[in-house]
Amino acid sequence: MSKTLEAKKRRRSDLLLEKVRSGEAMSLREQIMLVILLSLPAMLAQLSNIVMEYIDASMVGRLGADASASIGLVATSTWLIWGVCGSAVSGFAVQVAHRIGARDNAGARTVLRQAITSTLILSGIVSLTGIAISKQLPHWLGGSEEITADASRYFFIISAALPLFQMRMLSSSMLRSSGNVLVPSVLNVVLCFLDVILNFLFIFPTRQIDFFGHTIEMFGAGLGVSGAALGTVCAEVITTSIMFYYLCTRCPQLALTHDSGSFIPQRDCLRRAAEIALPMGIQHIVMTSAQVVSTTIVAPLGKMSIAANSFGITAESICYMPGYGIADATQTLVGQSVGARRPSLTRTFAWVGVGLGMTVMTLMGILMYICAPIMMNMLTPVEEISRIGVEALRIEAFAEPMFAAAIVCYGVFVGTGDTLKPCIMNLVSMWAVRISLAAWLAPTYGLSGVWFAMCVELCFRGLIFLIRLRFGHWLKTERK
Repeated sequence: MSKTLEAKKRRRSDLLLEKVRSGEAMSLREQIMLVILLSLPAMLAQLSNIVMEYIDASMVGRLGADASASIGLVATSTWLIWGVCGSAVSGFAVQVAHRIGARDNAGARTVLRQAITSTLILSGIVSLTGIAISKQLPHWLGGSEEITADASRYFFIISAALPLFQMRMLSSSMLRSSGNVLVPSVLNVVLCFLDVILNFLFIFPTRQIDFFGHTIEMFGAGLGVSGAALGTVCAEVITTSIMFYYLCTRCPQLALTHDSGSFIPQRDCLRRAAEIALPMGIQHIVMTSAQVVSTTIVAPLGKMSIAANSFGITAESICYMPGYGIADATQTLVGQSVGARRPSLTRTFAWVGVGLGMTVMTLMGILMYICAPIMMNMLTPVEEISRIGVEALRIEAFAEPMFAAAIVCYGVFVGTGDTLKPCIMNLVSMWAVRISLAAWLAPTYGLSGVWFAMCVELCFRGLIFLIRLRFGHWLKTERK
């Protein structure tokens, strides 16, 4: 896509967003177009993340089953600490979207300053906690001795770099809240390319490779699993620096160079952030804890199942990450519509986003079912791991439409600042349906039983979210 075409699309989305903020009438075609314009770059970024994860997992997979299982063992714990920090960002990003929707850019910048300080403090605390438990965590999760050392080192490095991840989450969320989905999406693509290149250099040792018929010596640090973590951190340093600089100096609504203000968090802003973020944070802790419990259910099945479970999650993400991109775009539009006090427009954006998400993820689910063997063979050369993973993916393919409904509906509710009830719904679905069913089925059916439980739970979750979107009173949480 040419730069000229990118610029035209950017201008078109800006014009449509201005209609949202100014109260101008919008046709259904314009509303659908705006959802698509904001969703496309967000989906591109999410898909690029998946490509990165595929290549990373494939690189680690070439080191053997032990290396794959060591990362898979602590994957859910890594998601836990990232999710806590991401929830805190949402508490401030929703406020920014509402203020921009109300054409209060100065107020949005005030929230941004307080968000920078608050989230850095939080990520520092979580980072130190992760470092403190990194040595014992793999043992707590039931990992075998041959994988615990690598798993511990991987989690230590990721935990130490958490404030860096936090600033990228903050910058990306704030830019999306302003309506600028393109810049964070492009920079996330850059992050993926950097991560792949640096992981290639850090994971493998110096070696001879064939390059178009010529043998050349390729430098490599030979750090294995630790190299996968270090490559990701170095890529984050570069990307986060660029994104944070753009946010603070170039974003029309949020550039801090427009005016001066205090970075000290104020009670009202923190209270509102806590109202939004606290249910999300508790939900993420409890839900990811459920995923950690799920890991402990898988762990006794052996390292082949642990590795297949980890690779299966990576492979499946190519289906659901576009849904998260659409949810990001829908959350922005819902947030700005609420700030502009346009409830009818808010509901239309919600249903358009949900419809688009379910359509895209249904198609991706069909693709996953057909291509499951190819997807797993790309990730691992171990035949047994691939076979188990293919069975899991084909079970999960049937859940993708309703999973999309849950993802995008949740983004809608967060956009309004309504987080408590959706969090309760997620928790009940995860613990009452998935974990109980997985614990019952795993001893008899192995990893396939665990993934069947996941499929049933995601369908149930999507159904209850759709019911709430249709009949619930989620728009009663109008902004002050």
